[in-house]
Amino acid sequence: MAVVTQSRLWRGVIEEYRDRLPVTAATPVVTLREGGTPLVPAPWLSEQTSCEVYLKVEGVNPTGSFKDRGMTVAISKAAEEGAEAVVCASTGNTSASAAAYAVRAGMRPVVLLPDGKISGPKLAQAVVHGGVIASVQGNFDDCLRLARELAETYPVALVNSVNPYRLAGQKTAAFEVVDDLGDAPDLHVLPVGNAGNISAYWLGYSEYTAYAADNPGPAKRRPRMWGFQAAGAAPFVHGGPVSAPETVASAIRIGNPASWDLAIAARDDSGGLIDAVTDEQILAAQQELSGREGLFVEPASAAGVAGLLHYSRTGRLDAGQRIVVTVTGHGLKDVDTASAYYGEIRPYVVPAQADAAAKALGLA
Repeated sequence: MAVVTQSRLWRGVIEEYRDRLPVTAATPVVTLREGGTPLVPAPWLSEQTSCEVYLKVEGVNPTGSFKDRGMTVAISKAAEEGAEAVVCASTGNTSASAAAYAVRAGMRPVVLLPDGKISGPKLAQAVVHGGVIASVQGNFDDCLRLARELAETYPVALVNSVNPYRLAGQKTAAFEVVDDLGDAPDLHVLPVGNAGNISAYWLGYSEYTAYAADNPGPAKRRPRMWGFQAAGAAPFVHGGPVSAPETVASAIRIGNPASWDLAIAARDDSGGLIDAVTDEQILAAQQELSGREGLFVEPASAAGVAGLLHYSRTGRLDAGQRIVVTVTGHGLKDVDTASAYYGEIRPYVVPAQADAAAKALGLA
């Protein structure tokens, strides 16, 4: 009789990387088995850039975005500290994640959203997880300011990326990249909005790199970090806050990033860059990812791919590099944008006979 062996189940980022996270035996682990996301080879992007390109697909996390990595640590630490409620400002993904993990921990989630600036599916996620939803008259930056004030004055834990536990969880994505590739890539590319993710990846790569001969780490080097913002919400490119950010990529529609100093350090210390791409380039990249690589991502997720393609096509990307691009959220987060920009989704109407259907569909 054949012996059946069971592969080890992924345990979530806290248990997988416990020795590298700010948790103790006393920390109650609140997890949905986040992390462990695939690093997918991207043959079309590799051909277009003459590089070896991989996509770190964060949309397969439990609530559909990379936010879950940091939220498991932030909510676990909030539970350890006895919090009964949490608050966050959000353009959508943070609210979905915070609400899911908060109810998992038996806490009350309070979500502050910019009025009329959030996609329906993201709002639905926060609602179905029991979030107390407030629509703030202002943009994301106004929401974050209000969330900070509430956390400072009332017994509620702030779980935005200004919470260092969030970045601690998000850095685990860099660990996974190194674990999968055997070393850090030459270049890591990703979208930049509130700038927590580029900061967290750099933190992760730095912690995973060996500096001392008697204390070797899994990575032998650190990558250059390339971040891309939407042109209508590009404070790093302009050198200061943008008062009225506007872009179709709602997840990075942020004019005053909370992780400003950390992101600048990641850019400069890595010898990287932060630049902007247009909404048209973002939507084109979203379409190419869907039609060429088989991955449907939300618009903001495509900003890194848009930037990579733009730099390649303008001769500013050296060939032969190993590149990882993080795509941060699933396309089902924002189906309205896909419908609006790619036309109404209407299937072919065909007869229920194979010959006639084949003719109508161009198969015969």
